[in-house]
Amino acid sequence: MAFRRGSHGPLSTSRKSARSNDGYRASVIILLLVSVVAPLTILVGQSSNLFTSGRSYFEYGTNDLLGVDDVKRRSALEAIESLIPKEVLDIVGAKPGGSEPLNRNIVGGQDLLSSWVREDAVGVSRQSSNMYREPKALLEGHNKDTKADGKHESGKLTGGVIQQVVSASESQKPGKKDADVGKSVSAKSGNQTEDNLVRQMRDQLIMARVYANLAQGQSHFDLVNDLKQRIKEHKTFVGDANADAELPSGAEEKVKLMAEVLVQAQEKNYDTATMVKKLRAMLQSAEENARMLKKQSTFLSQLAAKTIPKGLHCFSMSLTVEYHMLPLNQRDFPHQERLEDPSLYHYALFSDNILATGVVVNSAISNAKEPEKHVFHIVTDKLNFGAMKMWFLANPPGAATIEVQNVDDFKWLNSSYCPVLRQLESSAMKNFYFKADSAITLAAGTSNLKYRNPKYLSMLNHLRFYLPEVYPKLDKILFLDDDIVVQKDLTPLWDVDLEGNVNGAVETCGASFHRFDKYLNFSNPLISQNFDPNACGWAYGMNVFDLNQWKKHDITGIYHRWQSKNKDRLLWKLGTLPPGLITFYNLTYPLEKSWHVLGLGYNSAVEDSDIATAAVIHYNGNMKPWLDIGMSKYKPLWSKYVNYNHPYLRQCNISD
Repeated sequence: MAFRRGSHGPLSTSRKSARSNDGYRASVIILLLVSVVAPLTILVGQSSNLFTSGRSYFEYGTNDLLGVDDVKRRSALEAIESLIPKEVLDIVGAKPGGSEPLNRNIVGGQDLLSSWVREDAVGVSRQSSNMYREPKALLEGHNKDTKADGKHESGKLTGGVIQQVVSASESQKPGKKDADVGKSVSAKSGNQTEDNLVRQMRDQLIMARVYANLAQGQSHFDLVNDLKQRIKEHKTFVGDANADAELPSGAEEKVKLMAEVLVQAQEKNYDTATMVKKLRAMLQSAEENARMLKKQSTFLSQLAAKTIPKGLHCFSMSLTVEYHMLPLNQRDFPHQERLEDPSLYHYALFSDNILATGVVVNSAISNAKEPEKHVFHIVTDKLNFGAMKMWFLANPPGAATIEVQNVDDFKWLNSSYCPVLRQLESSAMKNFYFKADSAITLAAGTSNLKYRNPKYLSMLNHLRFYLPEVYPKLDKILFLDDDIVVQKDLTPLWDVDLEGNVNGAVETCGASFHRFDKYLNFSNPLISQNFDPNACGWAYGMNVFDLNQWKKHDITGIYHRWQSKNKDRLLWKLGTLPPGLITFYNLTYPLEKSWHVLGLGYNSAVEDSDIATAAVIHYNGNMKPWLDIGMSKYKPLWSKYVNYNHPYLRQCNISD
């Protein structure tokens, strides 16, 4: 990031007045720089915590910055924006609520300071002296207004950023006494959060580090020692806290003590231009750290999501051994005559995760009004076939019917018929997956780590496009992912009139997100000429499929044609949702949203009321409930359907 430097030209014939105005101008710039550094520093700290703990807040790899915490960033910057009068922002080029909002380009950083501080010392000095007095009056008026509203506490040392900058500018005004420097200006606004103490302490830490650096250069060692001591205490008190309630007792006293030291530092009258340089350097460093930690967090989150926990591996192996010790006449499930009865309620689950599949079946049966009418068709891979069968043989689903099949037994599913299998045999795909140690390949794939997930190599993930071939005698089937929990009786779904459509699903798009342009490459004419970029996306995970309409529209044939066109991955990246959106385009019926609530695997802000009323909750995302990185607030909804006292789970140390 490049910054311009300019000379401080006189504003009038009075050199004294020019110095005063320059000091105030520099103070305003410091205010804005601190406003940038503070939230970004908090975000870097949060990202570092994610990196350290192996947790991640990413839904689809990476969002703008740290995924879900991007919301916190916007909230913090909106609060800061609300504290700075419009005229002050206009001087430095920011336009709240306009085309250049205060929180623009917080991640990239290239346009950040050029947008906010593009009027540097030379540019600002060309403004009239009234332009400096007006923001000062506005700041004072803002503080006065907040005091009138009963939201201002005077006479209390806080060391907040607003007070630091205003006090610095006041101390440089001719004839102005600095006896009141350091008194609290705890201004609040409608957009400001209630956790002011945490934010004040983080602001104080930033200012203390700046002053400590300046004091060191001026050989003010006593002040340096005091600042370092306060910094150490502040870091200990703040820690990972994001709310005032998380702070230990005595935090307010620490704020007062830090404010007193900061006032002493202010009285040294350090050069404001040097402070601006220091804050700019801190901003650049914070941005670099954020980018680095963002990549590290992305990698670790994907690694944690792909890795099979030791307990689950033990669980599968133990069940496999038990299955092969069973006599052949004890390996069959009862009620197999129900498997092709179209009058019953049929479910399809394709998974290699025994424990997760058990939760889906158990939760569905527990909430079914007539369990004997429910039939679960499970398809797994060769490695887990014995373990999956053994689990349901040892834990029969009550009166319901169960079927477990091995995907390798579907001889019709071969590379001559299936484009995905044909593509997986290509050298390009092998290089993409198995030669990631190449510097070029790794660099090319860094931004798309999630697409290297082994699930994209498994035909279990693509088997959903072959439902009529797998179940030729059924008319309708309910497809379920293995990372869902059923909370209500699902039988009414078989009575939903799909109005001639093939797929019944819950739409996922809102005002401007999760539409087709998020998943498909509309720069390619094959996509742009055939699909609407604003068409609403929908969710896989709980889908009602009319298999008769499927055959009528040749859905599998449509899928094959588009999958063949995407052999170079130019139409969409790997996965099943993009080809699903294409295949069922204009053939999807929107279900009521309460049938299927998503986000429990990445979004910590899913509404409790939505979860409580949902028929199915979906842990889509990396934070699966059976992984250590799963969100603790949602885990009980899943674990209540797991019997952790079961001998197989206990011997593999699988616990809640």
